[in-house]
Amino acid sequence: MSQPDRKKSKPENIPVGADQAGRRIDNFLISRLGRIPKSRIYQMLRRGEVRVNGGRIKPDYRLQEGDDIRIPPLYEQLKTTPDEPPARLVEMIKTCVIYEDERLVVINKPASLVVHAGSGSAFGVIELLRALYRQEQDLHLIHRLDKETSGCLLIAKNMVILRQVNHALKNGDVRKEYDALLRGRLHEKKIRVNSPLQRHRSHLGEGSVRVEGRGKTALSEFEPVEVYRDATHVKVRIGTGRTHQIRVHAASIDHPVAGDGKYGNREFNRKMRSLGLKRMFLHAGKISVPELKATGEYQFSAPLPADLEEILKRPAHQSKP
Repeated sequence: MSQPDRKKSKPENIPVGADQAGRRIDNFLISRLGRIPKSRIYQMLRRGEVRVNGGRIKPDYRLQEGDDIRIPPLYEQLKTTPDEPPARLVEMIKTCVIYEDERLVVINKPASLVVHAGSGSAFGVIELLRALYRQEQDLHLIHRLDKETSGCLLIAKNMVILRQVNHALKNGDVRKEYDALLRGRLHEKKIRVNSPLQRHRSHLGEGSVRVEGRGKTALSEFEPVEVYRDATHVKVRIGTGRTHQIRVHAASIDHPVAGDGKYGNREFNRKMRSLGLKRMFLHAGKISVPELKATGEYQFSAPLPADLEEILKRPAHQSKP
């Protein structure tokens, strides 16, 4: 990158207020340093360039009220995209909203849309929603979905509801159900995978997840809906929400998700592409959040998208042994 394309920022000291307490330092930096690549942010954390109260911290450090964050001088890429996302994208995200009240916005996220800007995407769900709800600038992603995963996505309108739902997520009180198409035939009524997951990051900043004993607890339950010749449509229920959890757990039992380019089976993916599958077959169909209002729990659902429904109807795919 040539020098005119860059500028060097000044070092910053940022006090942490009550509104940011409990947030992970890596997520805080990613949202604050929008023009800095994620790989650089994690590099700064590994090298100790970012300090909290004068000391090194790990990416999963939870901020506390009164913490002092020091961010070093950084080279930032000068803005090459407009502040405002295109009107067509804002209108598109408006059609995806399936629920809204004073606490939450829930959308049926389309595939191919990232949840936040970065990694080559100028705009994500959160940027589009902030453009749509200009009076609600304190919007926060409660959880995440991969770019290719469609379905129910929750966004908090303030830090209070964000903390409440995050607490429920940690306690396993939030119930999530996904639709997935897996390689091979599953004949058991239910398959429970209770394998701990550990995140890894390469020196280039690329992330991946593996089943490892020292990892974090994760439980996925796979229930077959329809068994085909060489694939199975399943409902997947998870009590935890680890990164890539369903994808890694499915691959760990030798039944990877169709279209999964990171953890999937290349030959199976090639065959599914020949049937018209253009993305990963994973959809967040239902989510239930415990009682956060007087009338009881929140329950939301999003139907299986037409592109995935069409795959299940393909004659070559429906053939059974």
